[in-house]
Amino acid sequence: MIQTSRLELHHIDAADLITLFEHPEDQSVYSSKTFSNPYRVLMDDAGPLHWRVPQVKKDPSLNIWFVRWIVEKDSRNIIGAISFHGAPNEQGMIEIGLGINAKFHNKGYGFEALKAMWSWVINQPGVKILRYTVSPDNHPSVRLIEKFGFTHVGQQIDEQDGPEDIYEMSALAFVQKYA
Repeated sequence: MIQTSRLELHHIDAADLITLFEHPEDQSVYSSKTFSNPYRVLMDDAGPLHWRVPQVKKDPSLNIWFVRWIVEKDSRNIIGAISFHGAPNEQGMIEIGLGINAKFHNKGYGFEALKAMWSWVINQPGVKILRYTVSPDNHPSVRLIEKFGFTHVGQQIDEQDGPEDIYEMSALAFVQKYA
């Protein structure tokens, strides 16, 4: 688990990840947890599970990079999820995705969760570049990534989401700014 002042980022093990995707109403996923999921995070909208579960089924060792629930410490409720898209590529680039329930937007939780995940990942072997992609029309997310000081390095077309702006920061620059 990764902790911040207000959040806990709980890694979802491979078996629970698969169960959550294939049987989202199966409450056994939460049976041994100290938190609950009243906002149905990753239940009504599987989000990254569509991509991550097939990857985990093919290679369970990849799950170290994947989905974590974002748990608000005070309420003990899951308020979102965060996940890298995979292991670092050959250039050492690692990309992240984030989703927070709308009731918790504009409270700094996104910044806090991203900072915690990036602070964890920069200590993993092979990580050299942090990447965040976002629709240019998603103004809150654009402001969030710009708040970190990431550089806009281009644009790509995502099969699902259409045009996305690409933002990057070196792991070294992140350490210098946030460690």
